[in-house]
Amino acid sequence: MTTIDIKKLLLHACVITGMFIMLYPVLWMIISSFKPTNTILTDHSLWLREFTFTNYVKGWKGTSGTTFNTFYLNSLIMVGLAVIGNILSSSLTAYAFARLEFKGKKMMFALMLMTMMIPMHVLVVPQYIIFNKLEWINTILPIVVPKFFAVEGFFIYLSVQFIRSLPRELDKAATVDGCGPIRLYTHIILPLTIPAIVTTTIFTFIWTWNDFFSQLLYLSSIKKYTVTLALRMFTDAGGEAALGSLFAMSVLSIIPVFLIFLFFQRYIVEGIATSGIK
Repeated sequence: MTTIDIKKLLLHACVITGMFIMLYPVLWMIISSFKPTNTILTDHSLWLREFTFTNYVKGWKGTSGTTFNTFYLNSLIMVGLAVIGNILSSSLTAYAFARLEFKGKKMMFALMLMTMMIPMHVLVVPQYIIFNKLEWINTILPIVVPKFFAVEGFFIYLSVQFIRSLPRELDKAATVDGCGPIRLYTHIILPLTIPAIVTTTIFTFIWTWNDFFSQLLYLSSIKKYTVTLALRMFTDAGGEAALGSLFAMSVLSIIPVFLIFLFFQRYIVEGIATSGIK
């Protein structure tokens, strides 16, 4: 075995070891979800000595008469609307910044970039006051409606950079053929920005699905709880948790995110790299 082969072997061994260390908590949670609750804290191994599916049955029943069917449905509705809103508003805003000419364009783009530097928690109080006056508290409207007004500067910037990488000759050719700004967007720009759109979809889905703070702030009725908030209910006021059910539902909660990332991961690099047309 050559020196190069030994270096590669050591490198792969270090990578695999690091991967196992990072994945150990997740693996332990998955395996513990199939253990009896009274053995979870005493048995830290990844080996199942006693298998049970009771945690999933009990966990899915939820609490206060509300099952995880309701929680999952609430999460899917909220995430679906957030994804649609972000895609429409971000792509349209990015198209305007990247292709259209209008007064104050550079200043508005700079202001948009500045919004990315403002911590979200600074805006919590004024936003809550506004939504409270609109009587939107205890609904998904405070979480969903802003997505339709291009409030996510990151996705706008991502789409702008992608659109700028597209040849302007396409625009000129489409204009010669009679395309106006709207048809140029729908027939030329939009189909070519699919990688950026998929990237926006993935990150919006993950961030909205995993968001705990906003959902905790605006949702108060158990019937309107999402999966993220429902997991909190497995912990009582004394800090004791039904670990078996908590781990079981936590495993089910990460499945949608894992599947979305698994099926669309190849678009993430392409979208962020803004490769445009090959």
